[in-house]
Amino acid sequence: MIESIPFLISGIIFGLAAGISPGPLLTLVISETLKHNKKEGIKVAIVPVLTDLPVVFISVFILAKLSSSNLILGTISILGALFIGYLAYESIFVKGMELNLQEVKPQSLRKGVITNFLNPHPYLFWIVVGAPTVIKAHSVSLQSVLLFIIGFYLFLVGSKVTVALLVDRTRGFLKSNAYFYTIRLLGIILLIFAGLFVKDGLKFFGLI
Repeated sequence: MIESIPFLISGIIFGLAAGISPGPLLTLVISETLKHNKKEGIKVAIVPVLTDLPVVFISVFILAKLSSSNLILGTISILGALFIGYLAYESIFVKGMELNLQEVKPQSLRKGVITNFLNPHPYLFWIVVGAPTVIKAHSVSLQSVLLFIIGFYLFLVGSKVTVALLVDRTRGFLKSNAYFYTIRLLGIILLIFAGLFVKDGLKFFGLI
């Protein structure tokens, strides 16, 4: 159990960072909440659970087939570090988000599915970050894999649901210092994870 804890923590951090950082899906969560109600915002928040499964399976399957090549794994680890570093940069230097609040008939779940399918972040995350972490977790135990995935989606969806509830109750939440400081703190933590991915990449290349 103890050896699985780092994977749970990784899942929580990645999920929380993805959940509350400005992006297409969070923008839609907020706009649907403001235009209609928190129920519509929550519908959008749960979309990743509905749309990500094929991406997760395909990414893990492909990487598992390539796991015998240290060169490929090293390259993917470095690309993962760059992607996490990019997310960290976006979080540390976060600004506000623009919302389209035109009154239209609520089709929140449909909009959320389309938005998430067209958003490159889930694909990039699972190809260069999520799948390598799952492969690494599997070398420890199946429990480690489950804790990483559960931690990731619990906090990804949970944080978006929380944002919908807070926006529904207090519309000034998105401009609060607490919101921005939380995102920036997560950005700093993501930088640490980027460094760990660089370390893994260098190990695969036999440089350390």
